Amino acid sequence: MNPRRKKRLTLAVTLIAGVAAVTSLLLYALNSNLNLFYTPYEITHGKNDTGVLPEVGQRIRVGGMVTMGSMNRDPDSLYVEFAVHDSAGGSVVVTYDDLLPDLFREGQGIVAQGVLVESGKLAATEVLAKHDENYMPPEVAEAMGQKHEKPTYSQKALEDK
Repeated sequence: MNPRRKKRLTLAVTLIAGVAAVTSLLLYALNSNLNLFYTPYEITHGKNDTGVLPEVGQRIRVGGMVTMGSMNRDPDSLYVEFAVHDSAGGSVVVTYDDLLPDLFREGQGIVAQGVLVESGKLAATEVLAKHDENYMPPEVAEAMGQKHEKPTYSQKALEDK
């Protein structure tokens, strides 16, 4: 084999191997940091009725309404457990061990981000509550079968601020 040809072949193989390694590392990094949004129904029955459920240990976001009467607080710590439901009839238990947002209430829309610890149970690392009585996050509004609308404020309300 010609030394010049051998050198080009080695360079091409090295280049292809390098591109493959970088691509696989990039895909791994993107996959491990991916947060998919699910409704409570999709967590219990599968996304888009395919039957494919999120895996235990997967980082996900769940959105819905906090079920009335479902909130249980530990009196000695910040630990709280509550249920989130959607209009399709799904329900997921969310546990959280931190301060809840000031606007967090039963019967209101929330989005919780965390790790699925078992089927139908999410250990949240972040809980987001809606910030206005008329506003609902687009994902939650869609999950609840409602139309997402931007809040409108009167000119007087804006002048008062």
